[in-house]
Amino acid sequence: MSIAGKAGTQTPSLANLNEGEKVIFAKIAWRILPLLSLAYIINFIDRNNAGFAGLTMIKDIGITQSEFGFGVGVLSAGYCLFEVPSNIALYKFGARVWLARIMITWGVISMAMMFAQGAFSFSALRFLLGAAEAGFFPGAAFYLTLWFPAEYRARIYAWFLISIPASTLVAGPTSSVLLELDQWLGLAGWKWLFLFEGLPAVIVGILFLIFLSDRPQDANWLVDEEKRIVANRIGAEKKEREKQDLWQTLKDPRVLVLALTQFTFLIGSYGVTIFLPLILKSQNFSNFTVGFLAAIPAFIACVAMIVWAGAVDRSGRKINNLIYTCLLSFVGMIVAGYAWGFIVPFLGLTAVLVGTSTARAILWTIPTRFLSGIGSAGGLAFINSVGTLGGFVGPYIMGWTRDATGSYSVGILAIGGFMFISMLLGLSLKLFIKQE
Repeated sequence: MSIAGKAGTQTPSLANLNEGEKVIFAKIAWRILPLLSLAYIINFIDRNNAGFAGLTMIKDIGITQSEFGFGVGVLSAGYCLFEVPSNIALYKFGARVWLARIMITWGVISMAMMFAQGAFSFSALRFLLGAAEAGFFPGAAFYLTLWFPAEYRARIYAWFLISIPASTLVAGPTSSVLLELDQWLGLAGWKWLFLFEGLPAVIVGILFLIFLSDRPQDANWLVDEEKRIVANRIGAEKKEREKQDLWQTLKDPRVLVLALTQFTFLIGSYGVTIFLPLILKSQNFSNFTVGFLAAIPAFIACVAMIVWAGAVDRSGRKINNLIYTCLLSFVGMIVAGYAWGFIVPFLGLTAVLVGTSTARAILWTIPTRFLSGIGSAGGLAFINSVGTLGGFVGPYIMGWTRDATGSYSVGILAIGGFMFISMLLGLSLKLFIKQE
């Protein structure tokens, strides 16, 4: 069996779209995806650049690895608290204005990270950063459901979510260069890093107001016939046991299992992504070399996501492939935790990033098959808010175990256990979802 599995007879296929429709959706993709993807690259750079800043920042502001791990992870608490309210506001005010608001405020707070001094201010700013960016990803995911039918979504989400590994691909070399500006105009290199990497969020937020439309019906760059075709195609989509009510959505077992699945595999994703620069630094590489080495698994993850998501769209077997991605991540953790030397553990960590990155792209195609309206906006936000708590647990485990044992291997193996749980949760989805 191929990695994508066998196609089911009732699974939507791109073959259901005629050539004229494909041209229209390609036109929409070229208009929306580049800007959304750029925004998400910036989002993840601002969220994870503390990992690179930590190469010199930890010593400069006088915090331990545990305090660093806590401060990095507490962003998820702010994110979680404001996620659902933010997405409800997006549903009310429209995606264009609300996503722009999110980007501008998080850009300002990201730049303010340069003023961190000590554990408290570092953690407080990270919390505020999480609160500011709450709702961006589920808001963007909901926004994409308004423009693309189910047959496209695995690949559309993959092209959007490629921003996650791509952010490391960009941030690694960029952060290395910015750290070399140490003491230029009297500022530490990590301060220049936060300043220069936070500013683009403000700029792109303004571009959202100029170039995006809330719905196909509002797009002046689509002709009336194109608007009608898009609306009919999405309106005709069949949903399994559809949920539109917010509170019923939050109690749906499918939503709860998806939230827990994302929570467990994001423990591994954030634990590895945030601490990868420090893990590489422990091998006695220079800060400059660390940035470029960190880009290698990110590049491999980018390519793997697109190839794997394309296979999923062709087969339609989303749940099976979600299980495979979690299994790959679990195996990668075991290899990275137990193997000696540098090359084999590095390959293991690369497998983790491939698995967790692709898992995101696949998971987000599943709830859109049964959620709509405000139930979709709130449900996607709930899944992401619970899942994002993994962004606190993973880094904290890595930092605490590093201080306690002097090694990163114990932390890698510990979060590897959560990857195994994510695989089991993926299997349990088959109990609740019959039509993938």
